[in-house]
Amino acid sequence: MEVYLDNNATTMVDPKVYEEMKPFFCDIYGNPNSLHKFGAGTHPKMVEALDFLYEGINAADEDDIIITGNATESNNTVIKGIWVDKILNGDKNHIITSEVEHPAITAACKFLETQGVKVTYLPVNEEGILEASLVRDAITEETALVTIMWANNETGKIFPIKEIGLICKTTGVAFHSDATQAIGKFPVDVQECNLDYISFSAHKFHGPKGVGGLYVKKGSEVTPLLHGGEQMGGNRAGTVDVASMVGMGWAMHLATSTMALAYEKNHVSKLRDKLEAAILELPETIVIGGKENRTPNTTLISIRGVEGESMLWDLNQNGIGASTGSACASEDLEANPVMNAFGSDSELAHTGVRFSLSRFNTEEQIDYAIKVVQGAVKRLRGLSSSYAYAPESHKSAL
Repeated sequence: MEVYLDNNATTMVDPKVYEEMKPFFCDIYGNPNSLHKFGAGTHPKMVEALDFLYEGINAADEDDIIITGNATESNNTVIKGIWVDKILNGDKNHIITSEVEHPAITAACKFLETQGVKVTYLPVNEEGILEASLVRDAITEETALVTIMWANNETGKIFPIKEIGLICKTTGVAFHSDATQAIGKFPVDVQECNLDYISFSAHKFHGPKGVGGLYVKKGSEVTPLLHGGEQMGGNRAGTVDVASMVGMGWAMHLATSTMALAYEKNHVSKLRDKLEAAILELPETIVIGGKENRTPNTTLISIRGVEGESMLWDLNQNGIGASTGSACASEDLEANPVMNAFGSDSELAHTGVRFSLSRFNTEEQIDYAIKVVQGAVKRLRGLSSSYAYAPESHKSAL
């Protein structure tokens, strides 16, 4: 049996989405910026896709959604755009973010530091959540932007975006959130949370890879990251990938429907909890950050005495896909930075394994995964020189 439990890295394209995309490869293939009928033929479905995107995040009609290549591009557009708009051309020189952001945020902020920008990296608490009060205390007259993820890609912990948004609105500071792991997991409302910008990526909610979005509230500035054409109102040059844009729109439509969000909350979470409970029956296993206030599909579990990379090898040999953390850093064998941010000891920092489910996982798959994980832990602990394994004391758990 093959079981895919790495949906925070990417998801399968929903077959319904794929069907909507197919005509735009060989039938309706004109450049949407062309004046002839081949180009104009793409417009109805592009408009429909944009409508789905607006509805999915509750954007207002006067706001803007820019189609990008991915959330990484969207994140860079905001951060570097703020640098141009409010730092190089203004009197502000400060950005606030957290210690557990995706590398697309952290690396962009590190780059700006080389250009003389001050960046504050706020810590998370013992539950892995950034407290809104820390953002309020960190804001100064020089602060140009606050950028905080909506949900953590490794732990699934949900950050207090609504509270932070109110703080930023009150202080007049631009607020951006990387919502990549939030959309399709729970309702995302940009108006309710007073957001100026959010980033998202289609392939995280059963859309195609290579396409993302950037929400820009009316009145918010955004200097283009890419110049060279008038596409997206001049905010993002380059011929639009119509098939992918249509796919992202439909994926958003399906993932943010009332029925889909209820399924995530009531069914996907139960499968996650079943897998998690079975692993926690093993001795010296913990859920990093605890079980509260997180997305319904994600668990990051530390298994003492078992290297995360070794566990992944065993799982892969048995047809199961999981992760030790962010896929964008999967080749980096250094200790998991999120676990370091939690203050994990040097051994535990290498033992985190992330399981992230989707609406396409079944209970039969989870039952199989439980058996494989339990067997792998027994085997790997038996080989570990750093884990004092006592077969008799652990027999009932294994």
